[in-house]
Amino acid sequence: MFHKNNKNNKKNNTVSLPLIALTLLSHTVFSSAALAENIKIIHAGELLAVPGKTVQKRQSVVIKDNKITEIVSGYVSGKDYGDNVEIIDLKNDFVMPGMMDMHVHIQGELGPDNARERLQMSSELAGMRSVHFANKTLQAGFTTVRDLGADPQQLYALRDAIANGWVDGPRIIASGGVSVTGGHGDVDGMRHDLMDKYTSKTICDGPYDCRRATRRAIKFGADVIKITSTGGVLSDTNTGTGQQMANDELKEVVDAAHALGRKVASHAHAAEGINAALRAGVDSIEHGSYADEDSIELFLDNDAYLVPTLLAGDTVLKMAQNSDFMSPAIKAKAQRVGADMLKNFTNAYEEGVKIAFGTDSGVSKHGTNAQEAILMHEAGMKPMDIIKSATVNAADLIDASATLGTLEKGKYADIIAVDDNPLQDIRQLLSVKFVMKGGEVYKQ
Repeated sequence: MFHKNNKNNKKNNTVSLPLIALTLLSHTVFSSAALAENIKIIHAGELLAVPGKTVQKRQSVVIKDNKITEIVSGYVSGKDYGDNVEIIDLKNDFVMPGMMDMHVHIQGELGPDNARERLQMSSELAGMRSVHFANKTLQAGFTTVRDLGADPQQLYALRDAIANGWVDGPRIIASGGVSVTGGHGDVDGMRHDLMDKYTSKTICDGPYDCRRATRRAIKFGADVIKITSTGGVLSDTNTGTGQQMANDELKEVVDAAHALGRKVASHAHAAEGINAALRAGVDSIEHGSYADEDSIELFLDNDAYLVPTLLAGDTVLKMAQNSDFMSPAIKAKAQRVGADMLKNFTNAYEEGVKIAFGTDSGVSKHGTNAQEAILMHEAGMKPMDIIKSATVNAADLIDASATLGTLEKGKYADIIAVDDNPLQDIRQLLSVKFVMKGGEVYKQ
C-alpha cells in the first residue's frame, strides 16, 4: 500500500507542478500590475500645495506609489486612472504638506524619573520606547524630523527601521554629537566611574581631536553633526550658558563635516557662542536664545537658519516654577533662559533671519510638537511664515527641497489635513486628523 500511494502521489505531483507554476506566475503578474497601479486620489476641499502661495479650493492630488504625479483642479474620477484607484475624501478639510520638526530627541522625555531611568532602563527598552515616541510624532502630523541628540546606534537603528517600513514613524535625519570635555553634550550628574563608562568617543579637546571626533561620528552613521558651542540649560553642572567650544575647535568640526558632505547644527544660547559658531560656518543655530545684532548680521551673511525651540524654553520655565525635580543649577538656568527666548526670537524674525521649525521635543512631550507654532505666533510670526518654517524652510535646511516640503509633481506624498484653515487659526495644527507619509496613510 505504501508503494501504491507513493506512486499515485508522484503522479499527482507531476500533474500539479505546471499548475502551481502557472498559479505562481499569474499571481506574480497580477501583483506586479497591482503594484504598478497603486494609485490614490485625495479630494481636497482646500489645498495649500506650496506654503507661501495661494490656497486653492476643490483640488485633486493624484498619488502613484509614494509620489505625487499631478494636482488637478476639481474632483477627478478614479475611473480616469484605472480600476483599482483609492479615493480619499478630504473635501471638508484643509490639506497641506506634512510638517517637519528640525530639533527632536526621540529617545526620551524630560521629567522627574529621568535620573532613575538612566540607571534602570535597558538600552533595548529605551529603543522600544523610542518607537512609541516616533509614532506619536507621526500621528501629530510630523512626517520628517531631525533628531539632534540620542544614543547614536539606537537612533540610527530607529531611522533605518522606519525607512525599511518595519515600524511606523517620521522620516529621521539622525545626528552624531560632538562636544568638548565637561561641556554641554558630555555626561554629567552621576558618580565618576559611571561618567567614565558613559563618556562618548566623540567627546574631544582641541581642534585636531574635534576633527577626529567629527569624522568618527560620520563613519558610524551620522546624517548631520550636532555640536554644543555653549553651555546648556539641562546640563547638571553649574557651568553657565556661555561659549564652551573654542573657535578653533568649532572651525575644525565644521570643515571636517562639510568635507564629508554633512551639515552642522550648533546648540547655542549665549551671543558669543552663537556668533563664534556662525563665523565657523555652521548651517543652523539651535535655540539662539541671546542672539544680538551681530548674530543677526552673521545669520544673514552666512545664509544660516535659526531653529528657535520656543517650546523647550516654555516647558523648562514652567517645570522650574511648578516642580521640584530639577537640581538648583538646572532650575536657575531654566528660569533665566526660558523667560528670555521669546523676545529674542521676535527680533531675529523681524530682522529677516531664516527660521526652520524646531521644538526640542523630548524636553517637551512628544506628539505636542505643534505647540511650537502657537508660541511662534504669540511672538509675532505670521501663520504662513510658521507653516513655511515647518515645510519649505525645513526641507531646505536638510537639502531635501527636491523631494519634500511642498505638494508638487515628483515629490513624496507627505500630506496632512486639519478641519479648518490654519492661516486663519494656527491652533488648527494642534489637531491633525489625516496623515500620509510616502503615499501610505497612517491616520485617517
